[in-house]
Amino acid sequence: MSADTQLTKNPIHIQTDLLKDTSQKNEISSIVSQHPQAAFARHETFHPRFGWIKKGFDRSQHNSNVFLRDDATTILGVGKNMVRSIRYWCAAFKVLAETQEKNARIKDIVPTSFGARLLADDGWDPYLEDPASLWLLHWYLLKPSCLATTWYFTFACFKRAEFSIESLYNALDEYVHQQFPNHSVAESSLQKDIFCLLHMYVGVKSRSNAIEEMLDSPFTALGLIQPESDNKHYSFHVGYKNTLPPEIIVAACLEFAESLGKGERTISIPRLMYEEGSPGTIFKLTESTLIDAIEQVTLADQRLSLSNTAGIIQLTFTQHPADLAEALLNQYYQHD
Repeated sequence: MSADTQLTKNPIHIQTDLLKDTSQKNEISSIVSQHPQAAFARHETFHPRFGWIKKGFDRSQHNSNVFLRDDATTILGVGKNMVRSIRYWCAAFKVLAETQEKNARIKDIVPTSFGARLLADDGWDPYLEDPASLWLLHWYLLKPSCLATTWYFTFACFKRAEFSIESLYNALDEYVHQQFPNHSVAESSLQKDIFCLLHMYVGVKSRSNAIEEMLDSPFTALGLIQPESDNKHYSFHVGYKNTLPPEIIVAACLEFAESLGKGERTISIPRLMYEEGSPGTIFKLTESTLIDAIEQVTLADQRLSLSNTAGIIQLTFTQHPADLAEALLNQYYQHD
């Protein structure tokens, strides 16, 4: 398969010729995508390590200025550049958020409600022992407002099933020029982002300590990106993931519906699958995988249902989507 191979849609429950219908095309194209901010190479070349997110969250609970303290390296037990990286990743994953008092020169960083629900000592999964929590963090990294532009582009916009570092760089460079015409981004920044992303999701091979390298990034366990045999190309794993629970997928669908901001109680499967930044793109799903996940959740929750209107299958929900998403996550972690 060449590097230019496009991601293929693999619908089982929905016929692809539905997308040829003009009204459905208009439905998809009418969505106003919430693009990421122009944020590049803020990770200091470090991808998130095991324990970093929890550590950053905990220390910020006790001191909102912890990352700017002179003794931050001692408190966090890492080097100076890693201190900045932990702060960035905690903000990018939306477990911490910057806050600035009026006329204050220094921005504090404090736990978010999502961070508290997930990482508080009595939270859903404070030590990220359930792989579902890594999927949830992956979703929160890329949902609006996104502070990891290269990550957003790679998962939400890049349409190739197989790619090389060069082809990803060229596509990213073109995206940045189109999306941020007044923002100058150094070539080295894009390169650092790409290598960091691949290290985060693929890892690196080390003959000296392969186990340590494998355990270096928790997100390699998601298996979203796989190296090809030639060691020059990578491919996305599109379809079913055995560590991605239906509840996480459906919660993401509801949060995506909420991000559209129209107050509606339905959203079509094509939107959830193919729209930029949708769960289908972020989790690399097929239509059948998405619909199967929704069907599993609807069997146990009457607040959600699938309907077919004029040949378009839709997810219907009876409550505010953000509230329902949180309820589903609560149910999942309590059950777990």
